[in-house]
Amino acid sequence: YIVCFAKNKDLVPLFKYKGDEPISDRAIKRPTAKNPVSRISFPAGIDFDSEDKIFPNTFGSKETVKIIEGTFQCKNGKLANDVVVEAAWTMKDMIEGWIRGENIIDQKGQVVTRFFFKSNGVLQYEKQKGTVHPKSIINGFTTKQGGKAIEHLLGTNYFDFPKPIDLIVSLAETFTESGDIILDFFAGSSTTAHAVMQLNAEDNCKRKFIMVQLPEACDKKSDAFKAGYKTIAEISKERIRLAGMKIKEENAKTASELDTGFRVLKIDSSNMADVYYTPDSFEQNLLNLYTDNIKDDRTSEDLLFQVLLDWGIDLTLPVTKESINGHVVIFVNGNALAACFEKNGKITEDFCKELAGRQPLRVVFRDSGFKDDNVKINVDQIFKIISPNTDLKTI
Repeated sequence: YIVCFAKNKDLVPLFKYKGDEPISDRAIKRPTAKNPVSRISFPAGIDFDSEDKIFPNTFGSKETVKIIEGTFQCKNGKLANDVVVEAAWTMKDMIEGWIRGENIIDQKGQVVTRFFFKSNGVLQYEKQKGTVHPKSIINGFTTKQGGKAIEHLLGTNYFDFPKPIDLIVSLAETFTESGDIILDFFAGSSTTAHAVMQLNAEDNCKRKFIMVQLPEACDKKSDAFKAGYKTIAEISKERIRLAGMKIKEENAKTASELDTGFRVLKIDSSNMADVYYTPDSFEQNLLNLYTDNIKDDRTSEDLLFQVLLDWGIDLTLPVTKESINGHVVIFVNGNALAACFEKNGKITEDFCKELAGRQPLRVVFRDSGFKDDNVKINVDQIFKIISPNTDLKTI
């Protein structure tokens, strides 16, 4: 079962139709109490999809059309004369509004582009399909297909009921557009990531995906464990890597524009030592033992992503490293953020002046990295003079 829901359905936009094929159907029905016979005056010049001919004054057995005034004639693909026609019209008000030159939109929000007569003399309408209505039953997708896709990539299907790629592609194609983020809280084999990359390759859009998967251990007797996968998350990551390579190979002409990269993040404890959060609970002689607020086993990348979270910066932005005056500086998305997490008193005023000259939007230093207290105090003034718009942070 596929269950779709929203906290507030009024905030959910209509599912937009992305094709260009118009809807077309007849604009008359059998006469009924709810759909009675009435008359409409049609001016000459309306499109007529027929060879040149003159029609009788009455035609059609069950959905009868009567010509009350004028000659009902097609000439050069147009209605040749003004006529008054009697029939059981399905959308009389819209027909008459269209004849008056009004813009016609039906109850579903679809734009009626034109009315025209067919070769049998029956009035037809065309409208641009605006929305898609999901079907109650979706056919053609099976978990067997999902298993074969994994087997094709990894050599073996390690999952009992994996989602088929085409199902997720179909849903994403219908309900998402370029720039949307597609989140899967139970990633499993990451079929969703595979499908998003596949769809982006097909329609040249730039959807993003977020896969969430606990590091659930693989059974030691399972084929997955024997193949070297200790957790479900490891299978998921490998599937995304191989799927991205395969999609790029199959779409060589557009591969340069296709982004199949992804970043793996793991939930962990804070980078900061306990003394950072509760200094009042430590005696003075113990505080002297702490020369750094940060836990010893944390890397610069660990610190960087904590800072990105604190500042609310997109975790998928490009990250580069540069050497400035012999110091390693991490830059995020160009000048969006500059970080130097060197410790042991290596940060000097000259280095800070050089970094300030880059005019970064944000800068973060490690507290234990400053050469001495004077440098730490002067950094604020250096940036205020050279790069006053920089947001400065120390951890």
